[in-house]
Amino acid sequence: MCGIAGFAGWTGSPDAHARELRAMCGAIRHRGPDDEGHLVAPGVALGMRRLSIIDVAGGMQPIANEDGAVQVVFNGEIYNHRLLQADLERRGHRFATRSDTETLVHLYEDHGDALVQHLRGMFGFAIWDARRERLLLARDRVGIKPLYYWETRDGIAFASEVRSLLALDRFPRHLDRRAVAYYLSLGYVPEPLSVFAGVKKLPPGHTLAWERGRGAVVTRYWTPVRPEARLGEREAVEELRRLLADSVGCHLESEVPLGAFLSGGIDSSTVVAEMARQMDRPVKTFSIGFEEPEFNEAPHAAAVAAAIGTDHTELIVRPDAEALIDEVVRAFDEPFADSSALPTFLVSQLARREVTVALSGDGGDELFGGYTRYLELLRRRELAGPVRQLVGRAARRLPHGAPGRNRLVDLSRTLRGRYAATVAAPLAVDEGGLALPEVAAAGARSLDALVAPWFDEARDRDFAAQMTIVDLQSYLPGDILTKVDRMSMAVSLEARVPLLDHHVVEFAVSLPSALKVRDGTGKWILREAIRDLVPPAVLSKRKQGFGVPLRMWFRGELRHRVEALLRPDSPIYEYVDRAAVARVAAEHRSGRRDHSPTLWRLLVLDGWMDGLQAGAIAQPSKLAAAV
Repeated sequence: MCGIAGFAGWTGSPDAHARELRAMCGAIRHRGPDDEGHLVAPGVALGMRRLSIIDVAGGMQPIANEDGAVQVVFNGEIYNHRLLQADLERRGHRFATRSDTETLVHLYEDHGDALVQHLRGMFGFAIWDARRERLLLARDRVGIKPLYYWETRDGIAFASEVRSLLALDRFPRHLDRRAVAYYLSLGYVPEPLSVFAGVKKLPPGHTLAWERGRGAVVTRYWTPVRPEARLGEREAVEELRRLLADSVGCHLESEVPLGAFLSGGIDSSTVVAEMARQMDRPVKTFSIGFEEPEFNEAPHAAAVAAAIGTDHTELIVRPDAEALIDEVVRAFDEPFADSSALPTFLVSQLARREVTVALSGDGGDELFGGYTRYLELLRRRELAGPVRQLVGRAARRLPHGAPGRNRLVDLSRTLRGRYAATVAAPLAVDEGGLALPEVAAAGARSLDALVAPWFDEARDRDFAAQMTIVDLQSYLPGDILTKVDRMSMAVSLEARVPLLDHHVVEFAVSLPSALKVRDGTGKWILREAIRDLVPPAVLSKRKQGFGVPLRMWFRGELRHRVEALLRPDSPIYEYVDRAAVARVAAEHRSGRRDHSPTLWRLLVLDGWMDGLQAGAIAQPSKLAAAV
């Protein structure tokens, strides 16, 4: 596990390129505190920061093929690398290390860009082919590992985090108005955009090939969309059990201490229970809780840990929210407003004191229909087109906030529109949003264009399946996996997500929705598959999010942070309406309404933009120093 950075095609002296590469790698030191590797050669500069996990002694990067013509820098883990190495050696390749990284250069020699089809794992990597003066970038199928790129007139740069590009004097720091609109609506900037104009995220399941004179060509190599499988219930349950056991087993390889996050919910308990079944020592598990009972999962996690027999560590925290918020906000290379990043950091920090690798249960809700919003949307029916139009006209005649207006607006929407309303906040002020008119217009034009292709791609499946497929390509990589990657890497911890092994994903997506959502409850098949594996209390536990008490904080100890949003010089007013922000702040302070999610988005944007102006976003995360 590490962070990577580099560029190809840029003109300049080797010494100048070496200085730029060192600056790019220095900005992501938190992703790899153990070592640093560089290659500066004609036409290319490749760099990495290393967190040593596999082949600790010999896995330094960049790594080359036998004659040095192919070089790679790699972030992630390839779980089938031993099988790949054995096959490649039979085909005549000679390995200099035991690392999973080296399999990439030899696979490229045999398969070219199609090497990604042979990989099982999480990855973002760059391969330089000196003979062809060609750079290949690739990102794993579901977007567990990040990869950004910036194409210029004379070349291309890439990095695990945008902060590597910010470390370059030549990089323009212009924000993309459309990306900020997306952020205000979704709470994150979705692929392929980044918050910086000209910089893009390589989408999950894609490769990018760059050659001088031809520029960058982005190609999709994988999609989660699968036709519905014809399986009996018993057969489906048994196959899921097999896939879960196989995936967790693959994710246990490590030469450094390994553990797991445990909330006591279905997903994390599944992973931990399967780890316990396969390991010859107690699993080290970690959980945190808050003093506020509605946000405290620690007692349940402790009970699950005791039943499974793990070596459990918990921490009940009342953190210094003032200091924690600023550091967490600036640990993200883009504005990111999922407040569960705070407890994710805290549990990562707790785990890093004892382990270097932690397995997580992320992905179960998207794969098996676990979100309550799925269940709520499936209860509703879509009205005929002419009726929706009539209801919509009636809704628009009512002022925002009028009794019954929201109900009419909901009835006027298509099923896709209702889905979008559950994941995206309104932008226009007259719809309850905060964005300036030009920002709202940019977001409104773009949101439909963002989700429509994914819905269309899954049009042969029912609406429940469509929602999960859209989430797998938007919310999962843009929010959930971004949060886990940045917060774990901020403290130099490798987080692994066995539920998102692509074999599990492909099987789960192919399942009929009736095997996932049944009698108003999600995850039916997962519950059946783990019934004899986890304590019974896991299956009966009410779903609880991984949250923090923002509502109380913003009316109490962080009230002054809300007041600070109203200062005249706040940078957020390039994008949001000052009067609308004042209204939201007043309503929250008075207790009339809970605007904590909206206020959190504004606070994050304000703090992140201040950090960008001060140069803090271009620096390595300071959170690692707290471990």
